Formats: sequence, C-alpha cells, structure tokens
Amino acid sequence: QVQLVESGGGLVQAGGSLGLSCAASGRTFSSYAMGWFRQAPGKEREFVATIDRSGGSTSYTNSVEGRFTISRDNAKNTVYLQMNSLKPEDTAVYYCAATVMTISQRQTHYDYWGQGTQLTVSS
Repeated sequence: QVQLVESGGGLVQAGGSLGLSCAASGRTFSSYAMGWFRQAPGKEREFVATIDRSGGSTSYTNSVEGRFTISRDNAKNTVYLQMNSLKPEDTAVYYCAATVMTISQRQTHYDYWGQGTQLTVSS
C-alpha cells in the first residue's frame, strides 16, 4: 500500500506560479513511477505529467508542456509539480498517483491515488 497526500493548492492570478507537493508513505517510494492528473469542473480527469522511478524521464500533456515541471525526491518520498504561467483553464483539482509501471499517461495504470488539492487560477 502507498498513501499519497497532496498539498500546495490555492488561489493564484493568471500568469502566476504555484508548486504542488505529494508526500508518499508506505512501501518504497522509488519503486513507483508517479503522475499528476487533474479534473476541472464538469470535465473528466485528465493526465498532466508523469515521471519515472529515478526521475530521469518525464512526460507532459501538450497543454502544460513548457509551463509545468514534474520532479521527485526519492529521499523525501515526495513528487512535485511546479506550475508557471498559469492560466484560468488550469483550474482543477490536482491528484497525484503512483504506478508500478515504468512510466505511463494512462489513468488505468495507476494503483494509488491521493485525495486531491484544488488549484484556482483567476483571470
């Protein structure tokens, strides 16, 4: 079992920056690739970013490429999502998730999920 707890959400103006954290407890954090997903009001949850077990490989959805950065610190059992140049359309609940696969953009590949943290970007 892996328990995931997100933090760092809040209200930010368009063009601003915010960082999210996801702390993991339980089994060995470095055994899991990690992902960030988001769900906007009235929409389905979607992939945002993913990082492999070592942190050497990352992948992003097109809409955040160049603005968001996923990283991890295996010594601290934490994965991060740094978000810059935020837009109102980034408003959503952000979830972190863990998968035993090498790296994946598919939600169905993820075994463990956090409860989410709200990001609101005002225009």
